[in-house]
Amino acid sequence: MEWLLDPTIWVGLITLIILEIVLGIDNLIFIAILAEKLPPHQRDRARLLGLSLAMAMRLGLLTIVSWLVTLTTPLFSVGPLAFSGRDLILLVGGIFLLFKATVELHERLEGVMHTQTQSTAYASFAAVVAQIVVLDAVFSLDAVITAVGMVDELWVMMAAVIISIGVMMLASKPLTRFVNAHPTVVVLCLSFLLMIGLSLVAEGLGFHIPKGYLYAAIGFSVLIETLNQFARRNFLRSEARRPFRERTAQAVLQLLGSRRHGLAESDATAPASAEGQNFAAEERNMVSGVLTLAGRSIRSVMTPRTEISWVDIDGDADSLLAQLQNTPHSQLPVCRGQADNLLGIARTKDLIRDLALHRRIDESLQTGPLRAPIFLPETAGVLRAIEMLKRAHGQLIVITDEYGAILGLLTPVDILEAIAGEFPDEDEQPTVSLVEPGTWLVDGAADLHHLEQVLETGGLVSEDADYTSLAGFLLARFETLPEQGAVLEVDGLRYEIVAVEDRRIAKVRIHRIAMETAQVD
Repeated sequence: MEWLLDPTIWVGLITLIILEIVLGIDNLIFIAILAEKLPPHQRDRARLLGLSLAMAMRLGLLTIVSWLVTLTTPLFSVGPLAFSGRDLILLVGGIFLLFKATVELHERLEGVMHTQTQSTAYASFAAVVAQIVVLDAVFSLDAVITAVGMVDELWVMMAAVIISIGVMMLASKPLTRFVNAHPTVVVLCLSFLLMIGLSLVAEGLGFHIPKGYLYAAIGFSVLIETLNQFARRNFLRSEARRPFRERTAQAVLQLLGSRRHGLAESDATAPASAEGQNFAAEERNMVSGVLTLAGRSIRSVMTPRTEISWVDIDGDADSLLAQLQNTPHSQLPVCRGQADNLLGIARTKDLIRDLALHRRIDESLQTGPLRAPIFLPETAGVLRAIEMLKRAHGQLIVITDEYGAILGLLTPVDILEAIAGEFPDEDEQPTVSLVEPGTWLVDGAADLHHLEQVLETGGLVSEDADYTSLAGFLLARFETLPEQGAVLEVDGLRYEIVAVEDRRIAKVRIHRIAMETAQVD
C-alpha cells in the first residue's frame, strides 16, 4: 500500500490520463465520422465497439511492453535510412491517415456527403468496424509508446488507459452530435488527422517532430474555431430577431442574383453567377415587391391625399365639366367644400352625364351617380385591403386615420405599382428620373420601397418609422424643413434639396458618392 502514499505515482497517473484523453480525442472523432456512414440504429454500437477495441488493443500492447522496446532494432536499410518494426508501423499508419483524411475532406468539400436520395446507401457494419480496427492500431501504438516513455509501472499505464477510455465513452455521443452539427468542426478535425498522419510518416522516416509543436497548432486552431462558433451563434441570434418574411425575401433575392450596391462594390472582383444573369432587374424587383407586400403599411401603397383629384359638388357646372373632361381617372370622390366632407364615389362618365343633362350632380345615393364610399383604417394590413378590393367591384377604398380624417385612396393599380413599379397617369410624371449614371431627380413623395430598388441600396425603409416617402426620410434627418440647396450624405448617397413648395420637399437630386470617387480615381 506504499504506492498510495507516493506522490510521483499519482502525478504520473493524472498526467498520463490527460495525455491519453488528448491522444484518444483524434481517434474518437475519426470513429464518430466513420460511424455516420452507418444506419442511425447502428451508430452507437459502432462507437462503443470502436472505443472498446481501442482499450483492448492498448491493454494488449501494454502487456507486451518489453517486446515493443525491441521494435526499435533496425530490420533493414534503404540508403541512409534504417527501418525498425516501430518505424514501419508508424509509416504505414501515417500513410493510411493521410489517404483516409484526404478522401473524407474531398467528400465534405465537394458536397458528396450532403447528397440525399430516397434510398440512402449506408456502408456495411463490418467495413466500418474494419476501418476502426486499423485506426485503433495506429492510435493505440502512439498512446502506448507515450505511456511507456512516461511511466515505469505497468498497472499505472493500464489504469490510465481504462480511465481515459471510460471518459471518452461517456462523452462519445454528445461529442459526436456536436461534431456532426458543425461542418467546420468536421473539416478542422480532418485537417488535424492530416497533420498527425504527416507526423507519423515523418517519425517512420526518422525525422522526429516534437509533439509540443503539434499540440500547439491544434490548440491554436481549436481556439480560433471556438471564436468562430461564438461569432456564428451571435450572428444566428441576430438573424433570428429579423422577421422571418424579411429573411425569406432576402434569401430568394440572393438566389435571383440581387446584390445591394455597397456589396457589389466591396466584392467587385467576384464573378456574377450564371443563375443571377438569367433574371433581369425588373424581375427581381417584382419578386421583391411580392415578398415584401404583406409587410408594408397601407400608407406606403395608397395614393396620398395631396395627390387625390376630387370633385366639389357645389362647384360651377361648366368648371366641373372641364375638370371631368380633362381628368384621366375613371372614378372620383365627390365632396362638398373640402376633401374631408366626402359624399360618395362616382364614375366620371356618370358625373358628366348629370352635369350635361341637369347642370348639377344628384347627391342622392339611391337615385344619383354617387355610391357609398368604402372606408378602411390605415392600421389595416395590405392583405386585408386586397380582400376588400376584390369585393368592391372596382370601387375605390378610402383610407382614414384614427380621427376619421382622409389620408388617401387605394385602388388595384396602387397594389400593382407596389409590385411592378410606377404606372404614371396622363397628368403625372415619374417620381424617379435618371439624369445621368449615378444621379437621379426624385419627387419628394417618392415611395421608399420603390426608391430602394432603383438605387439598389438599403436602409431607407424602417419598420419603426412613421414615414413612407423620401420627404419623410429627409425630414427625419434634417429635423426641420430644409432650405433649397441643403445637402445630406447618408450611406454613400448625397441628397440635395432642389425645390421646396408649400412647406414640403418637392424635388431632390440624389447622387451616388461612390461612383464620383471611382471616376476621380
